[in-house]
Amino acid sequence: MELWQLGLLFLAALVAGAINSVAGGGSFISFPALLLVGVPPIAANATNTTALWPGIAASVGAYRRELSLQKRGIMLFSGLSMLGGLIGALLLLRTREAVFTEMIPYLLLLATLVFAFSPWLTAQARRLSHSAENTPGQRFVILGIYLSIAVYGGFFGAGLGILTLAVLSLMGQENIHEMNALKTLQATLINGIAVAAFILAGIVEWPMALIMILGAIIGGYGGAAIARKLDPLLVRRLVIALSVSLTIYFFVV
Repeated sequence: MELWQLGLLFLAALVAGAINSVAGGGSFISFPALLLVGVPPIAANATNTTALWPGIAASVGAYRRELSLQKRGIMLFSGLSMLGGLIGALLLLRTREAVFTEMIPYLLLLATLVFAFSPWLTAQARRLSHSAENTPGQRFVILGIYLSIAVYGGFFGAGLGILTLAVLSLMGQENIHEMNALKTLQATLINGIAVAAFILAGIVEWPMALIMILGAIIGGYGGAAIARKLDPLLVRRLVIALSVSLTIYFFVV
């Protein structure tokens, strides 16, 4: 691999880590960068997940207090997260390269729509939770929906956090700090077990993954440091504009 390609991947991961710390959506930067330097789509997806995972995992420590207040929810969701993440990763590993390549524009479109309409999705989920009694049967259906989301997270994962917040709202949770804590932990578990599966399958491009891990950590730390000086809405709009452009590009090429 040439030096400029490693430099591009480092920069992409740097920006992705910073975006994730402010508004989310970093995969819209890092995943296409891997494709641009010639990494096959499935390996690019696995390498991207591996590269961004340490930054997500490092965020869990900041939520220790919030997590200690919801031990029952942690046990319930964590089991579903690990099961779904493993299923999703195994599905990816069993998907033919040509099929996954054809799926990329649609996966990016889904992630773009989820990201763009995330406030509406969360608001609707909260409204539904208030209008329903949340019976055991309804909770079972909601948990089934979450399992499907976890499978998606292990398979591709962009927009995973937003979908998780919507499910937590359906479950009746309203404390945003506790919701973010549980969301971050579950993303760590889903992506973590997927990364383990990808490593065992030998499809992670390690030279690229390592340089991207470094970039994502630096970007995440720097992004967190300057987050208070940025308008999250502006960052969201920039990410949405970029994701729409990339989605159109992958539909056209």
